[in-house]
Amino acid sequence: MSATALSSTVDLTPGRPAPLADSGTLVWRGLARWRRDPGPLVASLGFNILIVLMFAYLFGGAMEVPGGGSYREFLMPGMFVMTMVFGISLTTIAVAEDLERGVTDRLRSMPVAPLAPLVARAVTDLLFALFTLAVLLVTGLAVGWRAHGGPGATLGAVGLILLLRFALVWVGIFLGLVTRGQTAVVAVQTLEFPLGFLSNAFVAPATMPAWLGAVAAWNPLSATVGATRELFGNPGWGGDSWAAQHYLWLAVVWPIALVVVFLPLSVARYRRLNG
Repeated sequence: MSATALSSTVDLTPGRPAPLADSGTLVWRGLARWRRDPGPLVASLGFNILIVLMFAYLFGGAMEVPGGGSYREFLMPGMFVMTMVFGISLTTIAVAEDLERGVTDRLRSMPVAPLAPLVARAVTDLLFALFTLAVLLVTGLAVGWRAHGGPGATLGAVGLILLLRFALVWVGIFLGLVTRGQTAVVAVQTLEFPLGFLSNAFVAPATMPAWLGAVAAWNPLSATVGATRELFGNPGWGGDSWAAQHYLWLAVVWPIALVVVFLPLSVARYRRLNG
């Protein structure tokens, strides 16, 4: 949406900004943008489904499930979390594009609640994450994954996955505010893979060199993967480390810590734009 068109969707009447109303308007703007240009979102969904199918049908026969059990049930909690990680670049791209097109400057010059654009971006991306997770849950069921932990535990696992995504949204917002150009965005996309694979999603940290295994065990993604495997009743790696024994606790603490760090950084950076 251009800066000129944006002015027609936001109330320009002088007066005190209304944070909730302004955030809601900008969330609607983000949803409308998906409708007009669904290509990136369709591509993201297609990529995530393709990765699931590749691991389930191409690599699954060569993978040994710890303690026995279904490989696809072992796989899916890791894939759910990896999908949340892949969303970092989508957030970064959206924020960077608004900066480059002048949309952010236009919003800052209008009587819009100061933090409404950031809140709206977080809510919009979380809604897309919810839709993506729903699609992957259906995909998992189609390839043979099942949740055995009961309705409460299953909802708890979904909540932990979305909590992680909410934290990563703020990481993406901050990166979008500080990076410039396509090269920077490509660098963010490149970092998603080592961040995702340096975890317990696909490889047991105990099989890595000691220092690398420690990094993987304490990766915030490992906490969410380990916790959701437990809640879903799916097989996992286990482990004797303190982190492995407290994944449920860490799956809450790590996302909160990321929000505590990156939300204030994003707000401070946004306030300094053109300052």
